[in-house]
Amino acid sequence: MSAKTGEIAPNFTLPSADGEQVSLQDFRGKYVVLYFYPKDMTPGCTTEACDFRDQHEKFEELDAVIVGISPDPAERHVKFIEKHGLPFTLLADVEHQAAEKYGVWKLKKNFGKEYMGIERSTFLIDKEGVLVKEWRNVKVKGHVEEALEYLKGH
Repeated sequence: MSAKTGEIAPNFTLPSADGEQVSLQDFRGKYVVLYFYPKDMTPGCTTEACDFRDQHEKFEELDAVIVGISPDPAERHVKFIEKHGLPFTLLADVEHQAAEKYGVWKLKKNFGKEYMGIERSTFLIDKEGVLVKEWRNVKVKGHVEEALEYLKGH
């Protein structure tokens, strides 16, 4: 199963960095910028998180919340949030349940090795919970600005 544009986004419930259980449906009434990333503290993921941090207020002005998901445990998210001053929610998808629902848990290749991991992707979900835009296999540079511009025009 994979999320499809124009349909209700798949719901999930995952632990946040502060230990609370967070569901996608908790954000009904707001836009949700849901981004999946491979791993806390790595260069690309840090750049992406800091780009979202730096544009956070602009997303808030458009009535949008940012939610990041990776397979890292919640304890690691706490360190990532503290180190980089991230003002948005990070969720721990250790069993990759949400990643599989969104079709971002993929076979990857790196230095000749194959392994399962997150394909960096972002999903924009509207106030009624409908998936309205997806960016798959995201390149970090310029991505957050592109998502913000799309949301402004939506």
